Amino acid sequence: MIDNILNQIGIENYLFLTVLLFCIGIFGVLYRRNAIIVFMSIEIMLNAVNLLFVAFSTYHQDAEGQVFVFFSMAVAAAEVAVGLAILVSVYRNIGSIDIANLKNLKG
Repeated sequence: MIDNILNQIGIENYLFLTVLLFCIGIFGVLYRRNAIIVFMSIEIMLNAVNLLFVAFSTYHQDAEGQVFVFFSMAVAAAEVAVGLAILVSVYRNIGSIDIANLKNLKG
């Protein structure tokens, strides 16, 4: 059934969506100053790549891409936990999570 849906939508639309999501993520990383927005943009880029892996895995009827996405999401969950812990620590020390203020942490 899922293979039928992929054939109806087409792999090109998945490619377009993943490129669009990845570009939104790059824009967020490059032009935002809030560290939480930067982490969310990185997660958007990671999810775009995961969507592409799943689309190609389904298109080629091979489960390797989906297994890779499973492990990638597990690593992303650990990354978010560590990143938020660092942000809480920075906020307690500086009182802000603005990236421009992080230059003062150089020792």
